[in-house]
Amino acid sequence: MNRRDFIQIAGLSTGAFMLPAFAANGRTVSPEALMEPGLDVAVKKRLADAALNAAKSKGATYADVRIGRYLNQFVITREDKVQNIVNTESYGIGIRVIANGCWGFSAVADAKSEAQVAKAAEDAVAIAKANSRLMKQPVELAPQKGFGEVSWKAPIKKNAFEVPVKEKVELLLGVNDAAMKNGANYVNSILFMVNEQKYFASTDGSYIDQDIHRMWPNFTVTAIDPASGKFQTRNALSAPMGMGYDYLQVNPKDKVTGVTTRYNMGYDMLEDITAAAQQAKMKLSAKSVEAGKYDLILDPSHLWLTIHESVGHPLELDRVLGYEANFAGTSFATLDKWQSKNFKYGSDKVTLIADKTQVGSLGAVGWDDEGVNTKKWDLVKDGVLVNYQAIRDQAKIIGEKESHGCCYADSWSSVQFQRMANVSLASGKTPLSVEDMIKDVKKGIYIIGDGSFSIDQQRYNFQFGGQLFYEIKDGKIVGMLKDVAYQSNTQEFWNSCVQVCDERDYRLGGSFFDGKGQPSQSSAVSHGSSTARFAGVNVINTARKI
Repeated sequence: MNRRDFIQIAGLSTGAFMLPAFAANGRTVSPEALMEPGLDVAVKKRLADAALNAAKSKGATYADVRIGRYLNQFVITREDKVQNIVNTESYGIGIRVIANGCWGFSAVADAKSEAQVAKAAEDAVAIAKANSRLMKQPVELAPQKGFGEVSWKAPIKKNAFEVPVKEKVELLLGVNDAAMKNGANYVNSILFMVNEQKYFASTDGSYIDQDIHRMWPNFTVTAIDPASGKFQTRNALSAPMGMGYDYLQVNPKDKVTGVTTRYNMGYDMLEDITAAAQQAKMKLSAKSVEAGKYDLILDPSHLWLTIHESVGHPLELDRVLGYEANFAGTSFATLDKWQSKNFKYGSDKVTLIADKTQVGSLGAVGWDDEGVNTKKWDLVKDGVLVNYQAIRDQAKIIGEKESHGCCYADSWSSVQFQRMANVSLASGKTPLSVEDMIKDVKKGIYIIGDGSFSIDQQRYNFQFGGQLFYEIKDGKIVGMLKDVAYQSNTQEFWNSCVQVCDERDYRLGGSFFDGKGQPSQSSAVSHGSSTARFAGVNVINTARKI
């Protein structure tokens, strides 16, 4: 999948393009088959030991085994019709080793015998030894203790795979009907559901069983002006989450209303699409923005993507080192900037945190795919660059004694490598609401929801759009705008941050399909923030002149 497809996933109309990527590693099955139990833990341990013992017997100094069962379900509708229901299952074993100081990897599908996995382990060692002839420097792993037999399960309340497909279809068609009754001309809606059942074992002495759940409800509504033929859209303001079907069952007490509907670890799809249909119609008659400098008030439903592209990716250590350049290049945040200990990534209002432990986030797990227990650490502290995201064979480069626990593979058949942790902007410490923040703005734009974006090969110069834009004059919202995008560079933008709302406004956004690597892999990652204000940012008008 190319970069454009990953960018377009922000629009539901292209969401279906992702489906073959999942099916490629597995097989299409019935919904009932998704609920059939996988191998029990005792069988997984026996298979893992067979692989580890075979690898050591052939000369491996380190080995790890990942036994994975990956379940996916996608329910896709348009107006009053079901367009597609996709169920896939993929099962297999991936074995990674170090021999002669070099990595080797082999994988086998549907393996259930010790002989099969032992043969795959021997193949991995042979590959490592062959690769070592071209090696310039041996692999050096940060030390990692073994955890014995442990487990972790996403704290879901309702397993989405246990909910009948009929109930999911009825939800989406009901949502579509609400959109049409509120003025939409077209509507697409979709539920993405993922369950990763992963077992990890290594020669360090860990046997880790994990059950990971994610889901993403999404939609796009379109409103058309019959006189001009012009149209406007509004995508869902939902955040993909590491939750079960309970994400869609919202307690009314948890809601807080404002300019846009906000959710506290729950999402009312019907309420959001009703507002979306009305807002898409309003966008048709909205005033086209006048280009210039504005103070931007950025809602978390928008800011997550700016964090993702301008902080999450450039602070991946493999990009910094030039080991990884796929999907928009390397990084401007080179080691010399970190080594200076005073590189101003942002203003003193900006603290950016990597966190693989946040409950409900897409990236939350107990251990990563190298058997490292997950953690939380600062990337930017009070505006200063203080760290990167690193895995076991990178930690020594930046003087870390252990990995940050952010290694991941999207399949048993893929090699695990450095992936982004949940990266979030810390909330402000002084009590501040969105309404109070807006009161201090003389000329500004309040931006809600993510839209199109572009960023250069070093993750520096960028442009971002959004879903909804509200003009602010003299401390008040005076109307809706359209054709808005802002341009800046990473350092200038984050140094223009002058206020961040307090933790009461904190919410998660995120990417369900974040692409990286070659061959490409997809991962899911969350980004949280409270609403933030950025002063004097350059805004352009994106309307096409015909």
